[in-house]
Amino acid sequence: MSVDYQRPPVRVALMGLGRAMFSTHYPVFKAHPALFKVVAACDLSKERRDIVAKDYPDCRMFRQFRDMLYERDIDVVDIATCTVDHMEHAMASLERGFWTLLESPMALTIDDAQVMRGAAAKAKNRLLILQRGLFAPDFLLARQMMGDARLGEIYQVRIRKEDYVRRDDWQTVKRLGGGASYYQMTDLIQQALKLLPSPPIQMWSELKRIASLGDAEDYVHVNLKTRGQVSADIEFNGGCLAETRAPSFEIRGERGVFRVEPGATEGTLTVIDPDFKFPRRRSSVRTPEIVDLHEDFPVVTIPVTLPKGTLHGPSAFWKHVYDTVRTAAPFPLQLEDSIESVKFAQLMKKTSPFGK
Repeated sequence: MSVDYQRPPVRVALMGLGRAMFSTHYPVFKAHPALFKVVAACDLSKERRDIVAKDYPDCRMFRQFRDMLYERDIDVVDIATCTVDHMEHAMASLERGFWTLLESPMALTIDDAQVMRGAAAKAKNRLLILQRGLFAPDFLLARQMMGDARLGEIYQVRIRKEDYVRRDDWQTVKRLGGGASYYQMTDLIQQALKLLPSPPIQMWSELKRIASLGDAEDYVHVNLKTRGQVSADIEFNGGCLAETRAPSFEIRGERGVFRVEPGATEGTLTVIDPDFKFPRRRSSVRTPEIVDLHEDFPVVTIPVTLPKGTLHGPSAFWKHVYDTVRTAAPFPLQLEDSIESVKFAQLMKKTSPFGK
């Protein structure tokens, strides 16, 4: 990640020094000091605050979130706290007029998401939601292939995210806003909404607990139907062995399929040879001959890669954050998109006996 201009780094205040912060936020700040500088951090754990203090000796430390918000030399408040606390923490940051970056899901209910949208409008639209799936290389490839004529007419998009983990943290506890409907599906739903050619009009879903140690679901299967031919079949499975996992994206068309593995920058297009045309034939109501109706046709497998220089992954997301804060560049993810994801997640929970 690089910049073509000379501007001061974005001053970041960290709220919630947990797994999400240290795995996907903090490494970017450390790797790109010209773009980001951690100036404040808040967590109840002194041990975790000390990790930040070691890297940023001048960083101001806090145990209480509202105390940190009285600081003035902050550009962005980066919130990675428990889902049930997202609403309170984001609202407090927006009230102070800070750019507010929030882990998904932005809220647990559509009503809370709408209230948060109102607060964001009063704060000059300074609310950014981290939907990391929209910057994943395999998703970018899938989006690129949705317009590929070699697939023919597309009829189904399949999205899979699979793992096997016996989670025992708060994300597995319903009363704390846990469950894969929120911590995984909001991202996958967002990917589906970006791939589908028109908005879905019907949703079917099922929730299960497979390997999780809590009471919330770690398996969610969703099907979205549009008014056209294309549907999206989406599944997160937290109890799937590595040896049995499917591609992260499959785009199925009348002439073949595109597949890509999780996190890959190259996928494969397996289709009927684009130069081949079927001989003309019509259906008949006559008694059929006793023959095999299968036809011989050439099938080709073609590697597909992202265009050279395509920025993807966490660096791509945080580059957009920098550009939005420092240069007023439009943020690529609209707040309405994240609100829509919350709507679908809430529907999954409400319509499943397991989700209640």
